[in-house]
Amino acid sequence: MPRHPRSARRARGYLRDLAEVWQLQAEATETAVLILSELTANACVHARAPRGRYVRMRCLLYEERLRVEVADAGSGMPVPRVAGVDDEGGRGLALVAALADEWGAYPRPYGIGKVVWFELKNCLAP
Repeated sequence: MPRHPRSARRARGYLRDLAEVWQLQAEATETAVLILSELTANACVHARAPRGRYVRMRCLLYEERLRVEVADAGSGMPVPRVAGVDDEGGRGLALVAALADEWGAYPRPYGIGKVVWFELKNCLAP
């Protein structure tokens, strides 16, 4: 996806389509869509990568776990922070940590950018 604020909407639609094919629980789908939206927006806004670089998304389903990865070419790893009461931002990674069963980040191969990922457990519909 292009590094553009509208890419979060595109990513959400893609994940919803996959969730339907994979028969994920509705609650797990909405949680995953919310987290993905945050990670995609972070990649588009905060990555500080040159225009023309892309944000990449990968979704995997294994052992009743959904794993979603968002990769960008920006430098620096994400660091959660405590937002002040009057701050308009800064709560995204806290939201990710609260909603995901697991999450983290690692440098991309070849030294360009990073991958931020999350997992949800037991997300298949009965």
